[in-house]
Amino acid sequence: MSSPPTASSLLRARDLVVVGLVIALGSAWYLHRRMAKTRDNGPDSKDADATDPPLLRKHSEIASYTASRSGITYPGIRVFYRRHPKADELPRDPAPLPLLVFIHGLGGSIAQFNPVLTSLVNSASCLAIDFPGCGRSQFAPTSWEAYTTDALTDLLETVIEGYREKDQGLVLVAHSMGTAIAARIANKQSAYYLHPPSHVMGLIAICPVSGPAPLKAVRIFRTLLWLPEFIFNLWRAWDRWGGPASASVKRFVGPGADLETRQMQDRFNSQSRTPVFRRMAWGALPKYVDGKPVGGLFGEPTWAGLDIPVFLVGGEYDAVTPPKEVKKIQSLIESAAKPATISRGTTSDKADSGSSHAPSDGEASADQPINTEGSAVGEAAAPVSVTAKSRAHIPQSIDAITHEDFTRKQQQQPTTNVDDHYEDPTTPRDQESIGGIPPQPRHPAKVVKTLLLPAGHALLYTPVTARTLAGLIGDFMNDHITGRFSLGWQLQHLSRDGKWDVKNLAKWKSVKPVSEPIGGVFRAMKTLREVDEEHSPKVFSAKWGHIIKDIIDISHADPVYDPKSFGEGIKYHKFPTVSKIPPTDAEVANFIKLVDQIREDQKARAATEPGWSKDYVIGVHCHYGFNRTGYFVVCYLVERCGYGVQEAIDAFAAARPNGIRHSHFLDRLFVRYTPLHE
Repeated sequence: MSSPPTASSLLRARDLVVVGLVIALGSAWYLHRRMAKTRDNGPDSKDADATDPPLLRKHSEIASYTASRSGITYPGIRVFYRRHPKADELPRDPAPLPLLVFIHGLGGSIAQFNPVLTSLVNSASCLAIDFPGCGRSQFAPTSWEAYTTDALTDLLETVIEGYREKDQGLVLVAHSMGTAIAARIANKQSAYYLHPPSHVMGLIAICPVSGPAPLKAVRIFRTLLWLPEFIFNLWRAWDRWGGPASASVKRFVGPGADLETRQMQDRFNSQSRTPVFRRMAWGALPKYVDGKPVGGLFGEPTWAGLDIPVFLVGGEYDAVTPPKEVKKIQSLIESAAKPATISRGTTSDKADSGSSHAPSDGEASADQPINTEGSAVGEAAAPVSVTAKSRAHIPQSIDAITHEDFTRKQQQQPTTNVDDHYEDPTTPRDQESIGGIPPQPRHPAKVVKTLLLPAGHALLYTPVTARTLAGLIGDFMNDHITGRFSLGWQLQHLSRDGKWDVKNLAKWKSVKPVSEPIGGVFRAMKTLREVDEEHSPKVFSAKWGHIIKDIIDISHADPVYDPKSFGEGIKYHKFPTVSKIPPTDAEVANFIKLVDQIREDQKARAATEPGWSKDYVIGVHCHYGFNRTGYFVVCYLVERCGYGVQEAIDAFAAARPNGIRHSHFLDRLFVRYTPLHE
């Protein structure tokens, strides 16, 4: 019988286990850092500079700012500013078009907003910053005081005042923790309210946070933030093990996310810097005095008392800021009672027992702290993958069509030349469709709208929801702030050419007359011209009369050809719609009804009339056969032919390169076919 182990032998065994664990964990962390460094320089780079989207890179600068209240200097802040390309030609009475300001959350970056920016940048001037240490901004200064919520709000206000034009109002578009900062800026009861004439005219809050974490959760957060940094970094490496399939990614994207979204989120998490996270998270936590939160993210009045248009958008599967936060905030804003006075006292022996002074640089951060009911502190930020399918992010217009646009292959990368959106029109203008100038009140009426999208916390940049979100934001601003945000109205207002001139005719001639078949039902066309040698009704009938047996003319004005010139074999149907503006729901319903009737009629005619091809279709044209034509065709493919919305958009683009060109038409299609819950 062997003797029992001695105390010294047990101690040696325990020491060996500890040493082994330290070596194993250290090796894992070393390999993790080596892999991260390799990824930064390789084709799958996760570096913020290397993956910065072209639109953001083109219109950004790195600048030094000294905050106006605190006096803290931030030497390397990345600022994105894109002035509306036709700002000087739009009405400026009573004020310029409002400036859109985008505010990211804890660990986030401007790159998160790229999908919605590529749409909204066409409608207004846009401004955004990467907070210090986030995205492409330098991690400087490193003092903890520079990362409190008050200090970051002060910095943001300073940057805004440097770009805001005289009398220009603001519309704030924020995500997650950034929504609370936006609410502080917009609330007149807050010390950080931007006083008139720098007036906040509206707030769009995406995945918003309703209030501070409770005392128990704050104590847990502070404990986590006091852990040694290397321990938490080891936990982060374990939590992110598996990359796009990791637990870290799944927390943000929700169930059923596709690979593209999970890869973006993995990049998102990789760019969140632990030292920056620690400082911002610590600065966002309140102290509790007599049971009331003091300081931190909600140390100033936020949601209660807002008297502006507010749009709250949540994700049904959001585990970071749960969807019930939306309803809580709605109740706070709509409450008629004034918010309770917030104590501004200093920490005393009445404060919570958890240590409240900032931890040292040798202590830790979390990739995602514990999420407590009713609040969320942890976030991360990810740039949008530049390898994503580009059709969902093209901000171009047909107003600058050139011959090259119709001879090159379909683009595979999103364009950043959004100035082309506002070139003088190349098609006849529907003069009678243009109304007056929409009003732009300095103080839009208070309204609160809520919506839940079928997505997680990453809905801001998830490909299947980003386009829908951009359309919803545009609709809200048009309906409740000013109709001057409408890209359709802007294009009409800026259109000055009311006739076919040589320049327009030359561009018209460069467009392919008829597309390839679309869904076995349609061919998209440009309008015909009575005197044209290649695309007149008589020439068209001879070339296409056995295939295209019906033509739906959706242009608003009378055609520049005589429909009788088609002869007996082609039927002409006038279905007038307004240019530059997406068709209404009623117009879509009537178009679908008309196409259904034509298809039934064609079946009967094909059985009795000679000269019909077995591949007969319906021709549809506006002026060029891209935007309005594409919109109607896509709607029919979705509602009658079983296509998904992106599948239908891609099918149209494949048959009619480069497909639907107006970003607001694409946004509207995604809004139309995305299930929404108010």
